[in-house]
Amino acid sequence: MLERADRLHRHFFTHAEAAWEPPVDIVESPDGLTVQVALPGVAADSIAIALEPDGITLSALRAFPCREAASHVHRIEIPYGRFARRIGLPLADPYAPLELAEKSLEDGVLTLTFRRKSA
Repeated sequence: MLERADRLHRHFFTHAEAAWEPPVDIVESPDGLTVQVALPGVAADSIAIALEPDGITLSALRAFPCREAASHVHRIEIPYGRFARRIGLPLADPYAPLELAEKSLEDGVLTLTFRRKSA
């Protein structure tokens, strides 16, 4: 049963362009921008962050936790697999570019703090 569920899961997520997208909060302040991304169950070392002039792209892998042959999967509602999400960053002042000042992953929430670069 587990093998069949795993096969179905792999089939679905390998044929979908974006397996899943984590929810995101973006808050802008006079000093910069804070981006929070819900990533429960995602290891910090699996998260890739690509900075772009007008946004960021996050990608990572959330592994399927149950791979024991004796396990019986009854329900799968939490998304698993690889994701990639491009997040456009709104700028009140497009002439003051942002730089990543701090990043942390705590309680399943990735927090990225961007500060405005000094001219």
